[in-house]
Amino acid sequence: MKRHRNGEIWDFEHELPAVAANQCGVDVVLGLDGGTTSTVCVCMPVIPCSHSHFPDPLPVLARAVAGCSNHNSVGETAARETLEQVMADALAKSGLNRTAVRAVCLAVSGVNHPTDQQRIIDWLSDIFPSHIQLYVQNDAVAALASGTMGKLHGCVLIAGTGTIAYGFTEDGREARAAGAGPILGDWGSGYGIAAQALTAIVRAHDGRGPHTMLTSCILQTLDLVSPDELIGWTYADPSWARIAALVPVVVSCAEAGDEVANTILLDSVQELASSVKAVVHRLGLCGEDGKDYFPLVMVGGVLEANKRWDIGKEVMNYISKDYPGVQAIRPTVEPAVGAALLAWSFFMKESKKSS
Repeated sequence: MKRHRNGEIWDFEHELPAVAANQCGVDVVLGLDGGTTSTVCVCMPVIPCSHSHFPDPLPVLARAVAGCSNHNSVGETAARETLEQVMADALAKSGLNRTAVRAVCLAVSGVNHPTDQQRIIDWLSDIFPSHIQLYVQNDAVAALASGTMGKLHGCVLIAGTGTIAYGFTEDGREARAAGAGPILGDWGSGYGIAAQALTAIVRAHDGRGPHTMLTSCILQTLDLVSPDELIGWTYADPSWARIAALVPVVVSCAEAGDEVANTILLDSVQELASSVKAVVHRLGLCGEDGKDYFPLVMVGGVLEANKRWDIGKEVMNYISKDYPGVQAIRPTVEPAVGAALLAWSFFMKESKKSS
């Protein structure tokens, strides 16, 4: 399928602008982070160095952003089109095309089974030449790599619109907890926190629950008059991100002393901490005595330390009681860069094998 963009012909079957091939001799890798809210692709040159000697700052040639690429949220066709578009945009901004690409790491939410991985690899194979190395992971893997500079070891906790804990051992074993979406109970997520707040308002209104300042604060935020209007507002567009956007209101109410909001946040802390503990226990990241060092990469708006009621800090307090060797890492690069570092790492390993 071909479309015109900025005077050029873009072939979305092959995701390549009809311009000259790679004339600069630059080898690049693509890293993609695809979530329920947005999808980011970065293009980086192949760097001849080790994990411990990456240049600072990392040489990102281009960055492109598109919409949701979670096939569980928007469907497979729309997700694929988004991923193809964002890769094409990143290459175009780099002044390159697919002939310059040596490896692609696509980390997307909703990749929960080997069949998901294989399906995406199959259509990537239709886009890129056969010699290009293709890797598909859950988006949590890219988030982990963003904190460990491309090394897959330790655990990552993502708490944004959704939540997941994902871990790797140095010998390649992996485990995950949560990440099954709001219907199956990601209660520590932004969606989970906000959904509980909305439920608390309805319960307070009909007499099943205690009074809460969440009622007045959320109604004011949404420009509504009565709790009865919440039903129409919620089901008019029950998208996960739209609901999760109410988390700052819940935090503000908890900081102001509202017991209902405070309980919701405490429950979310316990949920998030239990997800991490489950992964650490299954993989033995803490060692036999439970005191070994392991990194915990913390990503997502729910965990950002910009409030007095610091959810991320409270999660760490819960985890460190059982696992004193845990070290929290707040990434200095975005997950898409982590995906690009993984693509680089995979490419370098394969290059060494073939040399």
